[in-house]
Formats: sequence, structure tokens, C-alpha cells
Amino acid sequence: MPPRRAVTGRSQEPRKRFAEELRLLRVQKGDSLRQLGEALGWDASLFGKMEGGQTIGSPEVVEALDQYYGTPGLLLALWELAAGDPTQFREQYRRYMTLESEATGIQQYSPSVLPGLLQTRAYARRLLLLGSLTPGPQLDQQVDARMNRREALSGATAPQFRAIIDEAAIRRPLLDHEEWREQLKHLNEMAEHSNATLQVLPLAAGPCELINTDTALLRLPEGRTVAWVETGYDGQLVEENAGVERLQFGYDRLRDHAMSPRESAAFILRLLEEVPCPSADLT
Repeated sequence: MPPRRAVTGRSQEPRKRFAEELRLLRVQKGDSLRQLGEALGWDASLFGKMEGGQTIGSPEVVEALDQYYGTPGLLLALWELAAGDPTQFREQYRRYMTLESEATGIQQYSPSVLPGLLQTRAYARRLLLLGSLTPGPQLDQQVDARMNRREALSGATAPQFRAIIDEAAIRRPLLDHEEWREQLKHLNEMAEHSNATLQVLPLAAGPCELINTDTALLRLPEGRTVAWVETGYDGQLVEENAGVERLQFGYDRLRDHAMSPRESAAFILRLLEEVPCPSADLT
């Protein structure tokens, strides 16, 4: 474990100390930002912004850095000090999960990956591996938890569900053809559910609203709506009316650019037909 530095007058401010420690550990290891990004699966610009103090990143990123540098808990502890409230992000996410399970209506948009509620086990596992998790019990638990969330879309009390999926996300396949075929089949099956509506946002629509933000809008039993927005850095639960209304307007405008549900189903089916069959994989 690299030696801890004494807090100096120059680095007593938590965010600066966190950024300094990140850069020191990387330099000691001899990595460039590009090499660090390739090793952990995040864009190198994220680590540059973290070392420059523009962002502190998410707990998942920091946990991955702790594991990579062999500093278990050190960077996460500094991150918690820099964040001010060490449990804010995680508490917000847990609250969102509770609200999602109670929702009577769910609207989602995902610009870069398929929404969690539509992911197969193989797809979810791959995304979690690209984060801070490594093969083992914790990874299996996270995959199981995501699959359990998916069950909420079935049954007599299932909420009305709408997902707008960016064409870029649906054209980025899993490298295993059979796993990708399974994922597309699942999307096709979900599109046939009476309570589910899937729409594809075509690349031809150009830049649109919510272009870089995963967004979920939850209609709750009492009639109010809350939202969850997430970037590659962190997530936020939005409950105030003005913020939710802006996101809802953006989502509605985004839906105007999307393919119709019927066109979207046909598009997904065409992609499924283009996936090489098992016999083709062996040739």
C-alpha cells in the first residue's frame, strides 16, 4: 500500500486532497490517464477531471480505483469527505429503488446503454464488470438484484412502462452473438406486453433533449411524479415540481423524435435477424 501523506496546509481542503491523492497514486504507478482509463473501462477524461478537481466521480469509480491501486478504503474515505455527505448518493439511489417498486407508471430514456429494466442477465453482468465489480459473490448479487427489479414489469399490478432507447445503444452489441441474440429477443418480447411501450430514437433525429443523461420518470400512486437522472459520474433524485416538469417536457419532446412503437418493434426484429446464427459463428 503506498505511503499516506500528511495533510499539509496546501491540501487540507477535502476536494483538493482527494484530487492530489488520485494524481499521486497514478504517477507512482507510472500510468498515463489513457492507460488508467483502458485498465478500468472508463473514459480517460473522467479521471482527468477528477484529478483536476472538476468532479469527484461516483462511489463505483472510486472503489474501482481503490482496488486498482491496492489502497482498500483509502480513496473512498477521502471521496466521502470531499462529497460532504458520505451517504447522500447511495441513500438517494435506495430511495429511488423503493419508489420504482411502488410506481404505477415508469418512463425511461437511455442514451448509451439499454435501460436496466430491459437488460438480460448477460447484458447486466457485462455492464457491472465494466464498473467496479469483479467476478464473485458481490457481482452475482448485483446481477440478481437487477433481474429482480425486472420482474416488476410483469404481473397483474405491473406499472405502465415506456422506454425510449437510443439507436446507438441498440446497435452496440454484446460480443457474444448468442448473448446479444438473447438480449434482442427479450426486447422484442417486452414490446409485446400490454403494459410496455418501446420506442427507438433514430440516429437520424440528430442531437435531441436529454442527450447525455439517463432519465427515469416515476408516476406514484398518490399522483405525483419524481425523476431520477444519472450521468457517468453520479445520480440525483429529483422531487421538486419545477425540476420534474422540465424533465417531463424534455422527455415528451424526445418521444416526438422517436420511431413509433410498431416501427421500433420492426427495427429490433431486423437487428435480431442480422445477428449471426450459431452455425455461422463456427465457420
